[in-house]
Amino acid sequence: MLQQSVAIGPMGFSLHQLMIGFAFVLTLLAGALIGRRHRVAVSDTLFTLLFVAMVAARLVFVVRYWSDYDGLLARLDIRDGGFDILGGVMAGFGYAGWAMWRSPRQRVPLAGALLVGALAWGLTAGSTLLLEQQARPLPATPLLTLNGDPTTLTKLAQQQQQPIVVNLWASWCPPCIREMPVFEEAQQQAQDITFVFVNQGESLQHIHTFMHEHGFNLNHVWQDPSNALGQATGAHAMPTTLYYNADGDLVSTHFGELSRATLQDGLTRIR
Repeated sequence: MLQQSVAIGPMGFSLHQLMIGFAFVLTLLAGALIGRRHRVAVSDTLFTLLFVAMVAARLVFVVRYWSDYDGLLARLDIRDGGFDILGGVMAGFGYAGWAMWRSPRQRVPLAGALLVGALAWGLTAGSTLLLEQQARPLPATPLLTLNGDPTTLTKLAQQQQQPIVVNLWASWCPPCIREMPVFEEAQQQAQDITFVFVNQGESLQHIHTFMHEHGFNLNHVWQDPSNALGQATGAHAMPTTLYYNADGDLVSTHFGELSRATLQDGLTRIR
């Protein structure tokens, strides 16, 4: 459930991201209410805490995958979704402790606000994570090869007997096009991983023309004319990349454009 996406206009978000946002809003509300009783404002501190956590999460991720980024601008471009959650949480708690030590008046409202936020996340995303411990296998959705032959992901998995990365894309999606060279390079180098590129809702002729015009050399480019795979996996925003281990179980999902670094992070999880 948490690995499903929601499209809001041109942007896509995972349910987990929306739950984190909901928890932070409740944190702000709790901080405002408790702070009013103690006649001290903590909203600025909470926003700074969020900023510190996000910056730290990005820095830790970039350091982990330093060689996979091409220059400073790529390392600053957060559109690839490269964040180290544990690093961010530790930095956030560190800043919260420092803020409460520096300003004793903020201790009660700040601690109360953080407790409300943690409970809100725990009761929503946390409980859902427990339910998601059950395996989510590869869907047996009927698809078509570029030759028009019927096929399925489960059939390919039985043939390959190795982890599978499934990328849902469309030619009208600029991030899909920008990340294809990253996949092309990875497909050539990672022989222990099977990559599948499932086009959503476009004709075979259109896909052929698109691949020829851009000069992409990709294996396992398939067609999903009715967007059935997106519906089956809960991927309602593109691009979406699904990571399955060798047993055919979904391990993680990446929504939006990815970089070489975030792709490597996903591959590490399924190897």
